[in-house]
Amino acid sequence: MASDHRAQVEELVADYRRSRDQLASMQQTLAAINESAASSDGTVVATVGGRGTLTDLTFSDDAYIRHRPSDLAKLVLRTVAAAVTKASETANRTVSPLLPVQTDPAALLAGRADLTEAELTPKRPVDEDSYEDVSWMDNPRRSV
Repeated sequence: MASDHRAQVEELVADYRRSRDQLASMQQTLAAINESAASSDGTVVATVGGRGTLTDLTFSDDAYIRHRPSDLAKLVLRTVAAAVTKASETANRTVSPLLPVQTDPAALLAGRADLTEAELTPKRPVDEDSYEDVSWMDNPRRSV
């Protein structure tokens, strides 16, 4: 009986180690993600990491001549957004094989997992002295 228990424990530990190794490998792969996008005219190139952090931004020599500052700023934002989308897609493909079938990898990577909007909305602390959301019409017997 004791040897059965010991075998179960050893198998659980082995499963844990395999899962931990998979997780470490996935984290290394996520950390290595580097995706770039170029603007349609090639004047801006943005590179982001696996978590969508901008890691490089380059401009062609004539970018400042070809675009007004406000237009160049919009072009940078669009190009960065395109790179973030590419990096997100790569990250989703990286984590998908390790997740249960119904799990949304984008939601998991965003920190939402399977939580609803109501669960993600911060709760307001209850202030007993506040009458901000009190309707005296709904509860006329309440005294101050």
